[in-house]
Amino acid sequence: MQRRREKIKKDGCLKKIFRVLGPGIITGASDDDPSGIVTYSIAGAEAGHKPLWTAPFTFPLMAAIQEMCARIGLATGHGLAKAFRKYFPQKLLYLLFVLMFFANTANIGADLLGMSAAVNLLIPVPVWIVAIVLAVLIVVLMVKFSYARIAKYLKWLTLSLFAYIATALVVSQDWIEIIKATFIPRVEFDAKFLTLIVAIFGTTISPYLFFWQTSEEVEEKKTRSRHLIVTKHELREMREDVTLGMLFSNLVTFFIIALTGSLFFGRGVHIETVRDAAEALRPLAGNASYLLFTLGVLGTGLLAIPVLAGSAAYIFAEVFGAREGLSQPFRKAKSFYGVIIAAVGLGLLMSFLGVSPIKALFYTAVLYGLLSPPLILIILVIANNKKIMGRFKNGWISNALGGAAFAVMTAALIAMFAL
Repeated sequence: MQRRREKIKKDGCLKKIFRVLGPGIITGASDDDPSGIVTYSIAGAEAGHKPLWTAPFTFPLMAAIQEMCARIGLATGHGLAKAFRKYFPQKLLYLLFVLMFFANTANIGADLLGMSAAVNLLIPVPVWIVAIVLAVLIVVLMVKFSYARIAKYLKWLTLSLFAYIATALVVSQDWIEIIKATFIPRVEFDAKFLTLIVAIFGTTISPYLFFWQTSEEVEEKKTRSRHLIVTKHELREMREDVTLGMLFSNLVTFFIIALTGSLFFGRGVHIETVRDAAEALRPLAGNASYLLFTLGVLGTGLLAIPVLAGSAAYIFAEVFGAREGLSQPFRKAKSFYGVIIAAVGLGLLMSFLGVSPIKALFYTAVLYGLLSPPLILIILVIANNKKIMGRFKNGWISNALGGAAFAVMTAALIAMFAL
């Protein structure tokens, strides 16, 4: 312990912060993946600043659910899917894995396409070559390196999200209008606007984040200490980490919608891909903003794909009783890593088959929308079970925010089918 303290004293300020931050910051940042960037850009381009209120609105709901997931991981010492065994029949767990696997795979494919397009904008290399290189690189890194090493690199990749904050700050905008739209909600009861709101909710509160957060909290616990008892200090650090991660995620959402709302709304800009957003940005905001935006896409994709593939692998291992964990070597967890390879490989295949990333993301949002409400409800049941959680069971604030998240996602699901 003394050596660790001495090492922290020698580190710079940024390294000190990153040493404390854990799965929460990675989970929050991965939520703003290339597919999310497209969703937020479309919202800004088509509705201007009107959807900005969704960023502060979803923050406490998202933070509450992710904190519950992290606390379940700390209290039980295992992932969320294993905790679900008490409430789901085995056949439903199999279905859960299949649905999550294909939803995550579609998301991976869309992210690979977005990243490849971003690289192609900077370097004239065919998109399919870039996609193959990126897919192989991600798989090799996840298979070859331990959890501690992967987490370390993923933390640094979160810095790429500052590209969107920086871009929004250097572009001239009407900040009075932005502040009003942020704190005075405006809702238009037409199919187009409500679809955008549903898309933002579905992109922000995603089921794969629940599973990743829980499992990585367990991994983080194992790497930091050998004892099983969770201390008050560890619980406080977890909550700070999760809160900061979700705040960061929603800040990026806010700045992307603000930026694209200021630059694209009312100009006839039609966005369907990351390329569309980046190319529209260049003549309106200059080369520096265009470059920051494009590089941010690459960094967020490298951050998000391991989370998407990893969450699918954790669900598989916990449902089928296989050995799991990024801290495990490949030879001891072949099926776990096999799911990671399959998810990235199928996502890559999607880009060769010419599947529309927008359609893939739409059907992924539908699946996430179907899964989120029942999963949130089960998370609430587990987090309130004293036999499972002990002294870590939910308080009234967690229940209020978790209940609100369930209500919001259920309303979003109803709206999705009603439109």
